Amino acid sequence: MEITTTDLGLAARVQHLSKTYGSGESGVRALDDVSVGIRRGQFTAIMGASGSGKSTLMHIMAGLDAPSKGRAWIGDTEITGLADLDLTILRRRRVGFVFQAFNLVPTLDALGNILLPFELDGRRPSAIERARIDGLVETLGIGPRLRHRPHQLSGGQQQRVAIARALATAPDLVFADEPTGNLDSATGREVLHLLSQASREHGQSIAMVTHDAVAASHADRVLFLGDGRIVADHPRRGAEEIASFMLATESGKRVAA
Repeated sequence: MEITTTDLGLAARVQHLSKTYGSGESGVRALDDVSVGIRRGQFTAIMGASGSGKSTLMHIMAGLDAPSKGRAWIGDTEITGLADLDLTILRRRRVGFVFQAFNLVPTLDALGNILLPFELDGRRPSAIERARIDGLVETLGIGPRLRHRPHQLSGGQQQRVAIARALATAPDLVFADEPTGNLDSATGREVLHLLSQASREHGQSIAMVTHDAVAASHADRVLFLGDGRIVADHPRRGAEEIASFMLATESGKRVAA
């Protein structure tokens, strides 16, 4: 009998997931029969060398890409084959995204970008949500920049706006793709603290793709991918241990999962 996501306490999961780009001899298999879940209220880091499949896994789990084979769920809703409109509404209301490329709307100022999820949902923030947004703006240090458009902001400032937007609606599930990649170390630590706090204090589920062992050390769980498969699933580890494991994996040594 299939175990439901509620029974497992999973915010998202995939089952026997494969993804191939192209066809025939030129086809590239990005994921190869992956089954894994993101636990509710947990901060999960997804690591692996370039080409290991970690971003593809995140995009399929988030409903931004479709698998070649297998199934995917957000909560108890299977998103495989879900109609585009239904999937869009589901993502808008239950999922937050932090992209490496920011994906800010160039015609909106920083505040407009932060409020975009509410605008798309046809509503204004509640008093509680407005207080959360004010707290995010203060923590991320973007108060003086709220009326600036993306082209007037540095890369780090754009990333902070993108993070505020992702957390503004307190979504059940947040996907973050290298969220500290364009930040200085101090701001990066603030962002990682925010993500940790979102899972620890607010019960949000965080899935973060990262190359950075220091960033991954903030997570409760670290998944390692290699050649489209999960090669290890570890509880919280220190940065040095994570870096050593990554180095051993990438150099082709046999490592214990």
